[in-house]
Amino acid sequence: MIQTPEEPLGPRRVIGTPSPAPRAVDAQAEPEQPAFSADPPNVQHAKNAERLVAALFVLAFLAGCGFIAAYIGLEVGSSTIPKGGNDVVAVLRSNMALGTSLAVALLALGTGSMIWVRHLTPDIEIAEERHELESAPEDRRAFKRDFAEGAAISQVTRRPLVRRTMLLATAPLALAPLVLLRDLGPLPQTDLRHTVWKKGLRAVTLGGLRPLRPADISTPGSMITVIPEGYQDNDNALAKAGVILIKFGPGELHIPTNYNGGTLVSTMNWTIDNIVAYSKICTHVGCPVALYEQTTHHILCPCHQSTFDAANGANVIFGPAARALPQLPLMLTSEGYIAAASDFTQPVGPSFWERG
Repeated sequence: MIQTPEEPLGPRRVIGTPSPAPRAVDAQAEPEQPAFSADPPNVQHAKNAERLVAALFVLAFLAGCGFIAAYIGLEVGSSTIPKGGNDVVAVLRSNMALGTSLAVALLALGTGSMIWVRHLTPDIEIAEERHELESAPEDRRAFKRDFAEGAAISQVTRRPLVRRTMLLATAPLALAPLVLLRDLGPLPQTDLRHTVWKKGLRAVTLGGLRPLRPADISTPGSMITVIPEGYQDNDNALAKAGVILIKFGPGELHIPTNYNGGTLVSTMNWTIDNIVAYSKICTHVGCPVALYEQTTHHILCPCHQSTFDAANGANVIFGPAARALPQLPLMLTSEGYIAAASDFTQPVGPSFWERG
């Protein structure tokens, strides 16, 4: 009889149903024969498929090793690009090497697994009826027997070459996450609580790197962004050390205050000629505060509209920010340039940075 496409190509078995013709158990009888044969119908075809699967798994292993080698050997960064090199080309080469090796590893592993299932395991349809959650002893024995049969059918125990090469192929992919974890870098510890500002370090303009004297900011209402001198090429330092200088007219600047060791103290001596310095990083999520209303003395964050009162210690008057902008103490150098009197006395940036 010709089978229809809906019928399984192999035998059909319903697990958990009683045998239509139960027989007495005889201790002296021969052990029950397995319901399925683990031997493939075409031995030569199965042998060829086994070699192909093993070759694909070896290819997956080599590609996985290539992925790790490309990740380590083709790093992208200013320190790894030779002078005069093209960082765009370096990024392209790194992406091509990583993408190609990972794609080959996954494709070879997946193709080998599909060939294993399609050409080495028998085509059997198994169904299982619903039963009580608590298994009877005879069901447990039946499961043990079925598990052993399934292991034999899967060819895992019968074909050590396929089993070993599959484990070999997955080894680099299992190690890849450990290699990728190194990009997380070391823990910040207390680095987020401090910046590079220190006593005597001059403030220079962001664009021209020009040091400033108080006379350079003589117009009330002026605001200018400055950075610590000598750190213009240090992105990590500038991420925390950006500062805005604001010039106030006589009587406009209220006595600013700040918490020092848990005590509220006056910071009027942190200003120079009615010039005050605040962190440029919003205390909400770290956006740069770049808008200043001269008439109201309000500093605005363009991301989420947090508003700070620049004339009163940059306290929050609107928006989601939880605390005032940290104030940088100022002093004059012997040449009369504006410089930092110390580092910020409060952590800069979002409030969650304080937990670093």
